[in-house]
Amino acid sequence: MKRLYFLAASLMLLLATPSVQAQKKTTPSKTQYAREALTPYVDSGQLPGAISIFYKDGVQETCCIGYADAAAKRRINLDNAFMQCSQTKGFCGVTIAKLVEEGRISLDDPVSKYLPEFQELWVLEQKDDSTKVLHKAKNTLTIRMVMNHTGGFPFEISAKRNDVRGGGWSGGAPIRQVASIAAASPVMFEPGTRVLYSNTGIDIGAAIVEVVTGMKWEQYLKQTVLDPLGMKSSWFWPTDKQIKNKIELYDYQKDAPAQWREEMPSQQRPYNDSHVFASAGAGLWTTAADQLKFYKMLLNLGVGDNGVRILKEETVKSILAQSTRPEGMEGYSLGLNAPAKDNEDAWFGHGGAWGTQCSVNWHKKQLRLWVVQKAGGPEPWKKDLDKAAEKFFSKYYDTSGVDAYTGRTQ
Repeated sequence: MKRLYFLAASLMLLLATPSVQAQKKTTPSKTQYAREALTPYVDSGQLPGAISIFYKDGVQETCCIGYADAAAKRRINLDNAFMQCSQTKGFCGVTIAKLVEEGRISLDDPVSKYLPEFQELWVLEQKDDSTKVLHKAKNTLTIRMVMNHTGGFPFEISAKRNDVRGGGWSGGAPIRQVASIAAASPVMFEPGTRVLYSNTGIDIGAAIVEVVTGMKWEQYLKQTVLDPLGMKSSWFWPTDKQIKNKIELYDYQKDAPAQWREEMPSQQRPYNDSHVFASAGAGLWTTAADQLKFYKMLLNLGVGDNGVRILKEETVKSILAQSTRPEGMEGYSLGLNAPAKDNEDAWFGHGGAWGTQCSVNWHKKQLRLWVVQKAGGPEPWKKDLDKAAEKFFSKYYDTSGVDAYTGRTQ
């Protein structure tokens, strides 16, 4: 009986534990392509500091160059917190993909199935320069549409626009309230017929997650994505210590040192008090170390570098790594830029308003990550960084001596 009890208990523990798979170790490339490309711009002050990561099938070049705070001479590193802005959309995409995978929703479900206030939508049609008319929407708004920016919603609802104190991406309103306001407002065109980039649509997707799971979207994200991947430094309310050591914002200047910017109008301080609400469209603070864990999970088709599986391989391939839009509307999947048709040279990922960017190619096991906090201005180093990436990805790396390891669950 004791033996049977032990076997039953072991089985229950196994079923409750996220699946763990063998992952290839990451080894340093011993190259400095990015550092060589960026050093002249850092030395001149045009680029206060940046983080660049190139990764290719187990080999990684990591470049942390310059300062998180140039005035204080505080060096930039992988653990400095920063606002990733629209890169948050991909995190919402993963939560939607999980519910699709589990059979709890379908991308072509009407949004009104979960949020009844969307049962009747109105379209604001521009007849000419001076005339606008309202008419009932003919097309059914679906989850697919709100997640790939074809729903017709404005960038932000009125409660989150820049002229409202606390507005912008990390303030504004609770996710369910955002959805309700959006439902009571007209859309800009018939759903599914055009593209209009929209934080609002992604927040509507997050509101559906809340209805289906019975949890706050951010808590569901933490439970199913952030915690399993070990992303302990990513959250919508950075700690005071993180804020003190964050990567500072700078206005880039042409042929002159960058100028420090205290804050952006759409993201006003303080960053972690009661006026801040979680936003799936653009609200997650993170670090380069944490961001790398998320994008490597996508690169590995659903498996984190710690070996924990977040999504099935086919889920990533079918609704994250390639477009979910109708043909002819450019590529975009669920909160991620993705190719219209998948091929071995196809990359998918997302950027953020302050200049951050990460993309992966799962076919070739390649990744590019870039972190700055840019308030505006030119980027003269971009062409040199692209050349550095070409050198890294074209170089042959012998990984025959790299052994696999079994990742640990949290």
